[in-house]
Amino acid sequence: MTDAASIGPATPPDLHVMTFNIRRRVSRMLHLHRDWWSARRPLVRAILEAEQPTILGVQEALADQASFVASVLGPDYGRIGRGRNRRGDGEQCTIFYDTRRLRLDDWSQRALSGTPLKPGSHTWGNMIPRIAVSADFTDTATDARFTVINTHLDHLSRASRVRSAEMLNELAADAGRPVVVMGDLNARPRSSPIRILTSGPLQDAWKCAQRRLTPMWDTYSGYHPPRATGKRIDWILVSAGVEVRAIGVRAVRFDGAAASDHEPVHALMRVQPPSAPDPPHLS
Repeated sequence: MTDAASIGPATPPDLHVMTFNIRRRVSRMLHLHRDWWSARRPLVRAILEAEQPTILGVQEALADQASFVASVLGPDYGRIGRGRNRRGDGEQCTIFYDTRRLRLDDWSQRALSGTPLKPGSHTWGNMIPRIAVSADFTDTATDARFTVINTHLDHLSRASRVRSAEMLNELAADAGRPVVVMGDLNARPRSSPIRILTSGPLQDAWKCAQRRLTPMWDTYSGYHPPRATGKRIDWILVSAGVEVRAIGVRAVRFDGAAASDHEPVHALMRVQPPSAPDPPHLS
């Protein structure tokens, strides 16, 4: 199984960033064949082997699925993040990164709740825990320092999505460096969470991209053929200091089959390196 890359491996100073809800593994007794992880796994592999993103944020990954993604990307990739439940099990919002290019300086995981440091907490109306994983990176090729936040907002509670968007804005504002926020936000372009997120330090990478590689496909397909009706719910947002050179929705099909019920979204970007120091004053 082969598939041509839309962006492919990035070379300095560019970074290839992808967000991908890979759909959690579920019981075969409850779902159609197209949803079985065993059927979708080689399709996920084909996308990742073709694209080789510098940074990949996945959502809905159970432990074995995250391990599979790690095996596809290979030993040069690091990974951070744990399950969203109190004991660290359950779905993950794992961040994978190419260690040949990026140095991990620090990372953290927060519950999207009124008690963010309490694992498994959910206080904003969502019935299941929701999380955000943050990573501080240094690009060893350019010395640029930046933060990546990967998240998955609640699919049912509007109040939770709104409060989560406010928290993400605060995290981005407090980072003190360029920021990339990505994930399945379960929110459409005109929704309150997106208005909140784009009213602070962040902007929609789709709108500020210099080039769009694909139509603005709906990012939740439910395994159906791609459509472009303006119903994006998977996002990449960027702050000042991040130049988005190209962006696309990776709505590929393999003999009609989709790798997930969500389409990956990916972008080619550059992060502004720290300013060079002023030359010494000569008197």
